[in-house]
Amino acid sequence: MKSASELCRTCRLDVHYSWSAVHVIGTSMKIDLNRSAPPRSKFFSVKCTVNVQYSISPTPQETDHLSPIPLNGNSVLLISMSSASQLENDNKLSVRYYGENKEVLGKAVLHLTAIEISLDVDADRDGVVEKNSTNKGSWKWGPNGHGAILLVNCDSERTYWKQPDSEQKRITKVSDLKDMSLMVLRTRGPAKLPKGYKLTMHISQGDAESVRVFRSTTSGLRNNALPHRIYDYFVRDYPLVLSSEVLSQEVPYLGGEAEMNFYVEGLRFPDKDFDGLISINLSLLEPICTGIPETPIFTDTAVFRVAPWIMTPNTLKPVEVFVCSTDDNYQFLKGMRDLVAKSGYKLKILHEYVNRGDRWMQDELEFGYIDSPHHRFPVVLDSPRDGKLQDFPYSELLGPDFGYVTRVAQKIDVSSLDSFGNLEVSPPVTVNGKNYPLGRIIIGVAFPTATKGRNMTKVVQDFLWAQKVQEPVALFSDWLLVGHVDEFMTFVPAPDRKGFRLLLASPDAGYKLFRGLKNDGHGQAKLFEGLREEEPITVDEILNDEGLQAENNYVQSCIDWNRDVLKRELGLDDEDIIDLPILFKLVLEDEYSEELRAVAYYPDMVNMIVLGKNLGIPKPFGPKVNGRCALEAEMCSLMEGLGLSCTFIDDFASYHKLLGEVHCGSNVRREPFDFKWWNLEM
Repeated sequence: MKSASELCRTCRLDVHYSWSAVHVIGTSMKIDLNRSAPPRSKFFSVKCTVNVQYSISPTPQETDHLSPIPLNGNSVLLISMSSASQLENDNKLSVRYYGENKEVLGKAVLHLTAIEISLDVDADRDGVVEKNSTNKGSWKWGPNGHGAILLVNCDSERTYWKQPDSEQKRITKVSDLKDMSLMVLRTRGPAKLPKGYKLTMHISQGDAESVRVFRSTTSGLRNNALPHRIYDYFVRDYPLVLSSEVLSQEVPYLGGEAEMNFYVEGLRFPDKDFDGLISINLSLLEPICTGIPETPIFTDTAVFRVAPWIMTPNTLKPVEVFVCSTDDNYQFLKGMRDLVAKSGYKLKILHEYVNRGDRWMQDELEFGYIDSPHHRFPVVLDSPRDGKLQDFPYSELLGPDFGYVTRVAQKIDVSSLDSFGNLEVSPPVTVNGKNYPLGRIIIGVAFPTATKGRNMTKVVQDFLWAQKVQEPVALFSDWLLVGHVDEFMTFVPAPDRKGFRLLLASPDAGYKLFRGLKNDGHGQAKLFEGLREEEPITVDEILNDEGLQAENNYVQSCIDWNRDVLKRELGLDDEDIIDLPILFKLVLEDEYSEELRAVAYYPDMVNMIVLGKNLGIPKPFGPKVNGRCALEAEMCSLMEGLGLSCTFIDDFASYHKLLGEVHCGSNVRREPFDFKWWNLEM
């Protein structure tokens, strides 16, 4: 976008009658002197009032400014004005035309009214709407970037009969304005515009589905300050200006030196068909005559980028932990209560009248947030899974300063891979010199060369890719019966190296541990000892089961494939990865299928909850040596070196037997990143 000083429009003169024009400060007007010159004109001269400046092109040779100037075939007059008018037509410029003998052939007069117009936004992203920034009409990433930011207004100021505010037809509470971006129309000039001139605000049809604009009719609002006297009953003071039904609307010119506040509301997140950029235009229209459309003589443009939805990794501080209460998970809840209390965070238990028997809290939703210089709030992404917990994100979480977003897929396209145990995000990483300060999203899909298989549905993948700031990494998870990445990987904080470790399930590490036990004389130690309805099995029996060994060799190859992808895409070394001793077994996908897929042989310790330095790990019920579970001891040894404390939670009957673990049955809302997404180098 050109700066205002670079804008120039052509203006007409006529020797038969006077013209009037409105001039916008910061622009210039161009007059083709030949077009208005009477026949046989050879010379001209120019006079103007003190507030009008002009120049002539081509520049004439030095001459007395009162003497006529030779009129060339390309003589052009450039006019500008330095300050706004106090009265209509209070400035004037005249051009006299002369013949060969300097006789006067005619005089053209232009009456001028100067006004200042600026459609202003927070283009430098400091929370303040500065006046007439040269960068407001474009958008650039990075710490030295520019361009305004817009939030999707996806929370709900209403707590009953609630609906995302973006779906409301009007502002229902003035508190909703804080979710919107302030845009200020600043004007200076006479008390009113000359007859027929008007200001209009307009958007394109392409942007209309993504944005709405409201106007403040209350005087005295400056810099987004809300007067204390204005509350719910003053919502009538914020009429809708632009929407999908109204692409253009006249806005008042207040006269004198004035500001008018507008509030810009995002309606949808970036997606496959929407890059997140929105332009809002303000134009000054000039009348021609009655019955003929006005013409724009000046347009100011403000560009916004809609803030992306951002996920939070395990390394960020927890705020609140969510679990479900069912008729059979007392032991799990007891362990979770103790862990969360020890960690000092808030625990939210969803009772059966809310969860309706659905215990898989991780699978139904993913917590994230949106951020701008003026405001931020958490936003829950609701999965297409739509189990019996499907109403919880909308009915219980959506509210003031808590947003909601979902992507709707065809039921036929939804598989287990659309549950959000299959959606994770790494801590910040640097890969081949490229920084990902908000980490990278991780999803599980079918193997790249597979001709059939389950995949995360396309509408969700498109949404995740479109957010841009956490570029996704696709892993192979379809080898698992449930098919979730949290079944074989997670991240924990660490005091050194990259600030975290990647934990991977490893059958090889499991067999190494069990062989060590056998060599030390503990081959008869039993797994699952003391569990009701579970047949204990010795270390020797596991090691002698050649079929189980072959199955775990296959599982290890699948995990190794993902290990290589994660090392490459997250810039990891082997020292950044810890292998956990976990075995799997292959089972038929269902009674009608011959497809074999993997499930954890004993509780899958990688499927844990991370609460700061405290880990809630599925209790593995491994072989005991000297009264202590060897798997727990190994896990503690691996984690305590990172300063992490292990709490083992009994989820065997209530989760593991149902093909899930601690992470599947819990969810954590975390604090946002300190890093601001708009400072990314893209």
